[in-house]
Amino acid sequence: MTTASLKGKLYLIPTTLGEMNPDDVLPQSVKRAIDFIDTYIVENEKTARKFIKSINPEKVQASLQLSALNKHTDISEHNAMIAPCLNGVNIGLMSEAGCPGVADPGAVIVKLAHEKGIQVIPLVGPSSILLAMMGSGMNGQSFAFNGYLPIDKGEKKSALKNFEKLSNDKNQSQIFIETPYRNNKLLEDILQALQPNTHLCIATDLTLPTEYIKTFRVADWKKTKVDLHNRPTIFIIHKF
Repeated sequence: MTTASLKGKLYLIPTTLGEMNPDDVLPQSVKRAIDFIDTYIVENEKTARKFIKSINPEKVQASLQLSALNKHTDISEHNAMIAPCLNGVNIGLMSEAGCPGVADPGAVIVKLAHEKGIQVIPLVGPSSILLAMMGSGMNGQSFAFNGYLPIDKGEKKSALKNFEKLSNDKNQSQIFIETPYRNNKLLEDILQALQPNTHLCIATDLTLPTEYIKTFRVADWKKTKVDLHNRPTIFIIHKF
């Protein structure tokens, strides 16, 4: 038996993008993983326990061992979090919403797993970035996810102008996000900064009953009313 075969595996477990029936967006492979995994690395323990219960109500919550990985977690804690894998224990890595490791702090754990020779198993589930790209009508052959824009108004305008130019020069769709309570302000800034014929896709509440996906030119968005306050939203621009 090899050393590698004695190690546990790191399962990347996607979650729903909001309050909904998990069966609507998650395959059986996610349920099977949660059935046999008791050790998890999560962003928020309370919501993780709630999600696990929604998948497997029979699972004994007291049997779960959860470690919190978020912006407050010190880098020195990462090795301890993944240590059970080195002792043959399977670990589940969960994002607060969607796919772990994508626009998510879990990427550092995945990197560490590769460094330690631990097998990484990503499971299928909803990614708001890919769902928005699919529904945008923009260039699915070439796109870039840019995370959050600068908070400073001048720097934000400069970033938007730069993304617009990149999109035009490379025929590449540019994706970014914002903290949900700042969405409406970001939309205002986008409409002020970009050229009237640049296309903008707004994709919000993806997979939820309130899902909204629209792609218009900036000039048309200026005539459209939409409230994005506290709604998880993906923004995509493309200057054709």
